[in-house]
Amino acid sequence: MQTVALKKFYNENIVSELKKSRGYDNRHQVPGIVKVVLNSGFNATRDKNWITDLQKDLSHIAGQKALITKAKRSVSNFKLREGMPIGCCVTLRGARMFEFLERFIGIALPTIRDFRGVSTRLDGSGNYTIGITDHTIFPEVPSDTGQRESVGLDVTIVTSATTDDEGRELLRLLGIPFRKPSSQATQQPTPVNN
Repeated sequence: MQTVALKKFYNENIVSELKKSRGYDNRHQVPGIVKVVLNSGFNATRDKNWITDLQKDLSHIAGQKALITKAKRSVSNFKLREGMPIGCCVTLRGARMFEFLERFIGIALPTIRDFRGVSTRLDGSGNYTIGITDHTIFPEVPSDTGQRESVGLDVTIVTSATTDDEGRELLRLLGIPFRKPSSQATQQPTPVNN
């Protein structure tokens, strides 16, 4: 089986870097990526062809078949009945996960217009979610934009880190382009003498 370059980079460089910076005694203490979850929700009143097109697009992006998620309960205000399709999701692990992260970090994110980096906020447990407003940034999605509309997509990276600082350092070393803090925001306002 072919070794993915990002996985090889993690094993050869990132593990030793984290052991050195965090003072871990054992390789098994070093946090890693557990899984990547791609999720896209949509209006329950969509037609069936649109839903299957989105499922195909998500399957092409992930490299494995996307599952259609269904409503667990009825909500009359949203015209939602139990069992109606409301989204698609894919969970990636192992080599496919690392291969997707390579494409996501190296190809898809840089194609976003006016891209200045992603937020540094994690969920409190070392996991990270990036919201993408247009799924056509991935080259696997056909670009016949006349028929399709852009769909949002959440990419959740689940890590084995226990704190946000550990998770942020792991993701930074993997190549996630975090937004640099602006120099104006870090400067303290000067007091005005009256």
